[in-house]
Amino acid sequence: MRKTILTLFLLNAILYTEAKDYNIADFGARADGVYLNTSIIQGAIDYITTHGGGRLIFPRGSYLTGSIYLKSNVILHLESDAVLLGSVNVFDYVKDPYIGWMSMIFALKQENIGITGKGMIDGRGFYTANNMVSNIHKGIFTDPLKLDRPNETNRPQNIYFRECENIIITGIMLKDPASWNQTYDQCRNIYVDSIRVDAKNYWNNDGIDIVDCSDVVIKNSFFDAADDVICFKSHDATKICENVVVDNCVGRSSANGLKFGTVSRGGFRNFKVTNLTIYDTYRSAITFAAVDGGIIENIVVDGVKSTNTGNVIYLRIGDRWSQNKVPYMKDIVIKNVYAEVPAGKPDAGYLYEGPVEDLPRNISPASIVGLPQHKIKNVILENITIVYPGGSNPNYAYRGLSKAELDSIPEMPAAYPEFSQFKELPAWGFYLRHAEDITFRNITLTAEKKEYRPAIVADDVKNIFFEKVEVQEPESKKKNQIFLHNSTRRKK
Repeated sequence: MRKTILTLFLLNAILYTEAKDYNIADFGARADGVYLNTSIIQGAIDYITTHGGGRLIFPRGSYLTGSIYLKSNVILHLESDAVLLGSVNVFDYVKDPYIGWMSMIFALKQENIGITGKGMIDGRGFYTANNMVSNIHKGIFTDPLKLDRPNETNRPQNIYFRECENIIITGIMLKDPASWNQTYDQCRNIYVDSIRVDAKNYWNNDGIDIVDCSDVVIKNSFFDAADDVICFKSHDATKICENVVVDNCVGRSSANGLKFGTVSRGGFRNFKVTNLTIYDTYRSAITFAAVDGGIIENIVVDGVKSTNTGNVIYLRIGDRWSQNKVPYMKDIVIKNVYAEVPAGKPDAGYLYEGPVEDLPRNISPASIVGLPQHKIKNVILENITIVYPGGSNPNYAYRGLSKAELDSIPEMPAAYPEFSQFKELPAWGFYLRHAEDITFRNITLTAEKKEYRPAIVADDVKNIFFEKVEVQEPESKKKNQIFLHNSTRRKK
């Protein structure tokens, strides 16, 4: 992991020091936000890549554009108050035949590329997406329009890089995509530092998507997203996301904070995530989902502050699109976490809120849920404090502790993985099912109001270990807060 960081720091330095500067104005671009500069910007990129490479400088102003392709040895540098402004005409965008997506900025099989500076990429995606809806209704564009929105691939992202190597994205602001925001797919050596993301104005607006990439650093960045904040995916069963460092990032979402999946065909390996802050987030601060035959292993999450977030930790193995591959999740460490779960809807008031779903249920616990034939193994939870609202109402939703009641919780192997998918669960703090070698060390669980459920329930968990687990709940001095069913407890 240290080698990955050092390599990317050196890459960053080399790309900066060796870059020759070209001013986009010298190629005839207009910074009035009205003139469509697509062909001029593309011409400048093509010229620079064939003349030894360099930086294409965008001075202050608004540069209207449709789809452009970044080429090897070219960096787009947006100075302060410079804006790459997305056209709201959907026909100014390319749906790349190889990638199968629309984007403002593409790069395909290029190297030594980047976007730097203090300027902004503004996709104006709310208007573009709604213009697409209008074209679909008029029959000008064909799209199934499921859920009253165009398919994600038929709305432009701000950035989509595929099979590229040596990428730097630093300093910029990414705003208002029409679909996902920035996707790096099967790329190698990615360095993202000190970017700002405001992507909450339309459906599926993720903060950043890393798909089947290796040697990645994401640090010192802020994300405000309608969908997942920092999302790692694996679309190809023969590929994997690996050797990734995330540090000192802040995010808000009407979905999840840090997420592996949902698409998880290959898997995720060798991650270190440190100093992560998640707030006002509808779903989970941390979600790891191995539901499509992929693997998740050797993951460390160290240092999380999660406030006003609907769920804290959700680890899940499923069997959705596995195609006979055997998924597994093992060797996970989550430590030094402070979290507060609210009684109300955490993202209430944002433009695109998460849906009210999976009811009736009271507040869901953090959960580690495998399958009978695919157990989650070797998870260490250490130095974790979670404050819950408590006050669950058994007359609204109830789940008891008898064998029949625990067995009635559905397995749901093919369901979309969400912390709330099982509806009411029998614990308010942690629920574990189909797991092995789980360690709880120095854990404090607080319910602010009296609960009808125990704090921790383990069902079909082998070798669960508790050390310094403290439960705080009003009027519960004699209550058994740890309930084990068909499970074994390890002493050391």
